[in-house]
Amino acid sequence: MQSVVVGVGPLSVEEVVAVARGGAPVELAPDAIDAMAASRSVIESLADDPQPHYGISTGFGALATKHIPLDRRMELQRSLVRSHAASSGPEVEGEVVRATMLLRLSTLATGRTGVRPLVATTYAAILNAGITPIVGEYGSLGCSGDLAPLAHLALAAMGEGDVRADGELVPAATALERAGIEPLVLREKEGLALINGTDGMLGMLCLALADLDRLLTTADLAAAASIEGLAGTDAVLAADLQALRPHPGQAVSAATMRRALDGSGAIASHRATGFTRVQDAYSLRCAPQVHGAARDTVDHARRVAAAELASAIDNPVVTLDGRVESNGNFHGAPVGYVLDFLAIAVADVASMSERRTDRFLDKSRNGGLTPFLAHDPGVDSGHMIAQYTQAGIVSELKRLAVPASVDSIPTSAMQEDHVSMGWSAARKLRRSLDGLTRVLAIEIMTAVRGIELRGERPAPITGALVEVVRRVIPPAGPDRYLAPDIAAAVELVATGAVLAPLTEKEPA
Repeated sequence: MQSVVVGVGPLSVEEVVAVARGGAPVELAPDAIDAMAASRSVIESLADDPQPHYGISTGFGALATKHIPLDRRMELQRSLVRSHAASSGPEVEGEVVRATMLLRLSTLATGRTGVRPLVATTYAAILNAGITPIVGEYGSLGCSGDLAPLAHLALAAMGEGDVRADGELVPAATALERAGIEPLVLREKEGLALINGTDGMLGMLCLALADLDRLLTTADLAAAASIEGLAGTDAVLAADLQALRPHPGQAVSAATMRRALDGSGAIASHRATGFTRVQDAYSLRCAPQVHGAARDTVDHARRVAAAELASAIDNPVVTLDGRVESNGNFHGAPVGYVLDFLAIAVADVASMSERRTDRFLDKSRNGGLTPFLAHDPGVDSGHMIAQYTQAGIVSELKRLAVPASVDSIPTSAMQEDHVSMGWSAARKLRRSLDGLTRVLAIEIMTAVRGIELRGERPAPITGALVEVVRRVIPPAGPDRYLAPDIAAAVELVATGAVLAPLTEKEPA
């Protein structure tokens, strides 16, 4: 597996995902080592300066006016990490912890935080050893950085707290010893530098962007299959009609749907004999507009992520000309806003998907199919309750779309009197993405059943989609235990396997 090189320059979203989710190894570039050594010399030159320097010779937050004598400054950094490793709740997913650790490493590598190169090489070694510190879900307000989550990472590097190694829950000291990694003994400024960043929320944003690239294409494919299964028309997807409203995402979604329906015998047949409706319902006709708006929201979020990935977030920072300056760059508002924005888009895409599923189940609206797509309506209920499952998820997604970033609770004796709640926005977005995955999976299994029951020749791509689904879900028939079918469809969507028909049949 190719290594991801961490240097003075920014990482890409794809590199973050490769390390966090794919386990790619990391290595530090020589320019990063040089930059860190240069800024460290600035910090060390201030160690015995009688003038106070935040995080070097003072306490933290509301205790910034407290002068710390020289002989207690290593204790200061150690105490900072221990006291701030105060998370609680369910264990945060390993991929999120790895992304957070990589992004903190990336900021250290800029040379703007004043840590020794040893700190960065230790973080890289922990990542490469597959050691994942345990972090609880609650503890970050998204301001002054993701303090508690980042403190748990620093605590593990010190050989304290608990970690997962090879899936096993073990003390950090044990895991480091097995991996041959010497625990860090933090010096001036280093504890502060390890906990002051937006790395947790940014890591979750990067992972979400990767997920949404897959899920929005899946939504396009699902909508195309639903149009075909519901005897709808593809005429509204025409490029010239879409160009009358030139949003980039709308054009991409419409093109994906056109390609998925290209060569559909079912649509050709209805084009010749007349469609069952003068106009399709909005959930079919307006899919490119809604999916496209979500795509454009993702593009905006990607631009924010790129700016954040190019940032050196710490307080104070060592400037390029050697000053040590306090700043407010740790505030998570830019990331928190787009995380909330994405949750809104996810809820809307899921809501439209559920409406398409519902049309399949209503005999008065499904173009001649059986009620609930049941084998023997009355005896059988078909997909009736699968739609209930969708509806419950969509209702939850609407609640999760309420922005976290509009809230703020002051902390640290009113020194930190406005916070971003960006970590909370990221956590709820992850739940939203899981919900969208499940909603789209149920639409796809319903659309495939509808296509089969209609009995008309599907397009090559939607026909291949039917085959992909039928490899893991038996064809329509008398009612059976439905939860395993839903679980199999969710797995197809979550892994991206459901997109094989699109990728295998690329346009010439």
